[in-house]
Order: sequence, then C-alpha cells, then structure tokens
Amino acid sequence: MASDKVLAMEEVAKHNTKEDCWVVLYGKAYDLTKFAKVHPGGAKLITDAAGMDATAIFDPIHPKDIMDKLLKPSLTMGVVDTSTIKPEHVAKPPEAHKPKPKKKAVKADAGAEEVEEEFKKPPLAAMLNSFDFESVAREVMEPQAWGYYSSGGDDEITLRDNHLAFQRITMRPRILVNVREIDMTTKILGVPASLPLYFTATALAKLAHQEGELAIVKAAKKAGVPYMLPTLSSYTLDEMLAARTPDQVVFSQLYVNPERSRSEEYVAKLEQAGVQALFVTVDAPQLGRREKDMRNKFTQQGSDVQGDDEDEGAVDRSQGATRAISSYIDPGLNWEDVPWLKSITKMKVLLKGVQCAEDAVMAYKSGLAGCVLSNHGGRQLDTCRPGIEVLPEVMEAVRAAGATKENFAVFIDGGVRRGGDVFKAVALGAEAVGVGRPVLYSLASYGQNGIVRMVHMLQDELQMVMRLAGTPNIPSITEKHVITTNLADHIVPLPIDNLTHKTYQGLEPAARL
Repeated sequence: MASDKVLAMEEVAKHNTKEDCWVVLYGKAYDLTKFAKVHPGGAKLITDAAGMDATAIFDPIHPKDIMDKLLKPSLTMGVVDTSTIKPEHVAKPPEAHKPKPKKKAVKADAGAEEVEEEFKKPPLAAMLNSFDFESVAREVMEPQAWGYYSSGGDDEITLRDNHLAFQRITMRPRILVNVREIDMTTKILGVPASLPLYFTATALAKLAHQEGELAIVKAAKKAGVPYMLPTLSSYTLDEMLAARTPDQVVFSQLYVNPERSRSEEYVAKLEQAGVQALFVTVDAPQLGRREKDMRNKFTQQGSDVQGDDEDEGAVDRSQGATRAISSYIDPGLNWEDVPWLKSITKMKVLLKGVQCAEDAVMAYKSGLAGCVLSNHGGRQLDTCRPGIEVLPEVMEAVRAAGATKENFAVFIDGGVRRGGDVFKAVALGAEAVGVGRPVLYSLASYGQNGIVRMVHMLQDELQMVMRLAGTPNIPSITEKHVITTNLADHIVPLPIDNLTHKTYQGLEPAARL
C-alpha cells in the first residue's frame, strides 16, 4: 500500500504545484491536490506549501489524526524518511496576523478629537452574563477565528432568532411555594448534571484557545455537566479522552463518513473508551453558506484570487472554515441507515439536527434513544425555526406515539444564553439544553476558568428563575409555568435587547471591505 511506502523528501518536493500538490504532515506525505480546493483557510495556504513539510503551519489548529478523517487512504502517499528533510523543505508559518484595530474612544471634553485606545480585557469577575464573554471574545480572537465561530447561514436570520425565540415565551410564575431550597441537579441520559445543560460539540476549539477541547473537557468536569466531544476537533480523540478524570462521563458527536468503515472504527473507539451516547449529526448533508466567514477568507487571500479557477469557468470554493468537513460527511445518509447505526454500537444513539415533529416520531419508532432539536446554531438552512420553537410540536407528537421521558430523550440547542432559557426549555419538555458558542467565547476570553464562570452564571440565573417561578426542583418545572401563545407567530413587538444588539456583528457587503 502507498501509505506503507517510505519516501525521501526529494521525491515529495517534486510535487510542488497546485495541479500536483503533495504536502507532508506529521511525517506522512499526502496528495492534497483536490483537498486544497475545500481547505477552510483557502487553497493558497495548501498550494504555497506544495512539496514541503507543512506540519508547523498545520499543528496550531488541527489534530494529528485529522487527515485520517478527511482523506481517502489512497491519498496517503507514504511515510517520509525524516533524515531526508532539509531546512528548505520546511514550510514556515505565515507572518502573524496584523494587530486588531484599536478601539476608538472619544475624549471627555466636548468637541475633542477621537483618540485611539488599546483594548484592555476586563477581569473575569466583571463578566455578568454570556453576552459579556461574547463581547470580550470579539476583541481578543483572531479575525479568522471570530469569523468562523460567529457566522451564520445566509442572512443570519435563524442565527439571531435562535435567541429571540426564547423572548417570545413569557413566564407564568406561581406564588407561596416553599422555595427556600432550590435543587437544579438532574440526569442527562442517566449522567448526573449540576443543571439541565451540556456542552454541545463545536469544531476546532484551538481557534479560541491553545488548550482547545482539553480545556473544555476539564471545565465540564468542574462545572458538573457532560461534554459532547466533536468529530472535527483540534485535538485527537485520544488526547480529549485522556483529559478526562477517571469518573468523568462524556458523550460524542458523529459525522457519518462516506466510507462507513471509518465511522465504524471511530465509534468502536468511543465505546471502548466508555463514551455513553452517540449524537449523529443529520442536518449537514451539505454545509451552509456562512458569508461572514467566507468574506474574511476572501480578504485575507489578497487581490490575486481571480486566477486560473476563474479562467477555467470554475467557482472559487474557498468558502471559509466550512467546506473542509464536507469531504467526509455522507450526503447519502438516510433512514435506511439507522439499523446500521444501531448495530455498530451499544451506546445510546440519538439524532442531532431534527427540525420537525414527523422526523422526531420516526426517530422514536426507529428505536433511537432520542433527538436534539437543532438548526446547527443557525449555520445551515437560514429561516429555519429555532429548536425551542420546534419543541412543543415535537413533544406533542412523540407523546402521542407512545414515547416517554424514560425511553426517548428530547434536547434542544441554539440560542441558549440565560438561565431563563434553560427553564423554558425544560418547561416545554426538553431533558436538557446544549450550549456551544458561549463555551467557545468564554474559552477564548478567559480559558478554562471562563467556561466554569459562564456555567456558574447560568446556574445563578436559573436558581433565581426557579425560585421566582415557584419551582423548587427540576421535576416541578412544567408547561404550566410558561405561555407559548406567541412563540410561533414571529410578529410580537419586543423591547430592544441591548446586549444582543451591542454584541451581534452584522454582515458586511463587499463595498465596505
């Protein structure tokens, strides 16, 4: 097999054009000619390293095993004899990003000229809500990373509505209930949790912080909540699993690979490591257009992007950090594959990305353990409904089909930013909620400690809401504590949400670049 072949670096160096592009990563040579076109950072970053060892450029963000996930085995050309790698064969990392523009500040004197002022990160104790972390993250993250994390599909309608939908649900509190003691603890798929919340899978956490997923694993333990390990991680699965404490339970997310044997190997490894549940992502047969991310990559490529691809009548496929995983998500995955998914593991199998009652009922009737009502954080099909909006119809339908909380768990994710959001989801039937961006933003801002504080703030908020609503524990939270009359109509006038308004970054048209 080519992957067993030992190559001299001189042989790799001959494949140094964009039409014939070999790159060495972690001691192996790969043919990246086709992959370059879907690389998240754009083709240029790959083709500039053609015929070279690009490990030093690749390593800061990606895990060592990423190519085994992304590429067909036939594209592994062989193992490189390290003694043949000379200094001129090693691709050097690009120059550091330009410093972020300094924040403009106006002098106190009326009519004074604006002065530039360096951004000073406030202390962790100054963070009072999840939006505070987002505002800090925007200042401290690299533009590329911010563009990837913050972007949504198309016009970002769904991205914004994910949170606004919670505001269309109003509270119906009860009084004179003994709420001296509030118990927020619960179980999520049988795993104890400090509140009905888990960290959902998010890709490439090293873009936020050097410790990436390892910090998230450790923070999840400290915060007392489960973490869903991502398939597209910055650290390898072994490294993420090794970061656990001996008694820590984690879940895992799965993108099904077109080569099913790859997925079977990955799932077997998860099960052997004691992972308790498998969440199969089903809302991404193709990845959405995230223009904020795409625009950022376009401007970073410079002015020479209209090269041969345009001459060949092709479309520039360097659409930000979204296309890379397309090569190993199977768009042919369908309901007929559910028996196969159940057959390859003893873990609980759930579908992540359900968006209507019919599909939730089919998941239940297929013998799956549950589903997550999710629109992929507003990053896929724009103008989809938020998970919280889909929840009432799903609960009604699955209950009518015979499902119970014991045999079919329903979760939601997307837009959860307050303890009150957690309360409303539980009231409408969710076992727990998943949070993604708040984890990344708090990680980017203050590392592992930031994540823990973010969860503690949600706990504080949830405790207050539970006490004021007259619900001393999680089972006491019911649909009678909320009013959903306006949830689905989308026309309710609301006060301006200043926190969202101040932290949300709108899309920029080309003329503003």
